[in-house]
Amino acid sequence: MALAVSLLCAGPAVAQQVFTPPQGCTGTLTVQYTSCMVTNVWTCDDEPDGMQWVAMFGPDGPSQVRQVDAEFQWLVTYYFNPSGTRRMQTPAPDPESLTELFATGYDTYDFTVVPEGSAPLRYVGFDEITGDTVIDGEPLKTTSFGMTVYDTGGNAIYSLSGNQYASERHRLFFLGESWDPSAPADVTDSAPMEFIYPGEAGFFSPNPLYGCDMMMSSYTPKEFHQ
Repeated sequence: MALAVSLLCAGPAVAQQVFTPPQGCTGTLTVQYTSCMVTNVWTCDDEPDGMQWVAMFGPDGPSQVRQVDAEFQWLVTYYFNPSGTRRMQTPAPDPESLTELFATGYDTYDFTVVPEGSAPLRYVGFDEITGDTVIDGEPLKTTSFGMTVYDTGGNAIYSLSGNQYASERHRLFFLGESWDPSAPADVTDSAPMEFIYPGEAGFFSPNPLYGCDMMMSSYTPKEFHQ
């Protein structure tokens, strides 16, 4: 949370810096994506096992910082440009469960997040394992997903479908392809390119490396599993 606040204050200037997680927290992973995005992941000593923070950056600085648990529930998300906070209502009717996904190959979810100062949003969807792959030496499960977001009146606001990657080692989802089901030919590709660990060049860099000439960073992947 402290880092989220500091990133919010720093704005685009942070994209020129290498940062460190808050005191008592440890960086664990950096992932560079094809679509001019990079994420940095950290854990904190005073939080429950399995709790992780994921910060996403584009060429103009941070776009969001999200806290997830070991099942990849979106507990709280801090957004930048425009700024805002969304918190998940717990317990959820059907919480997202990586345990269920890895055990059976399929998981459904139904949960609600509350944007600060706005009406709640309900997320209903599924994840399904479709195979195995390796990217930059990282073993991953390939997945498909479908998701619809509803307002408090039960009206669908938008839907999203796509393919992603899930890691049993990290208990995280990583971005892939996504599209609006009403326009399946209009695909956004945000697949991972590099997995970078402590001590390796580029670890905890906020600077995206790939695809920035296409300026796709304005797209926010799956409110979207990341």
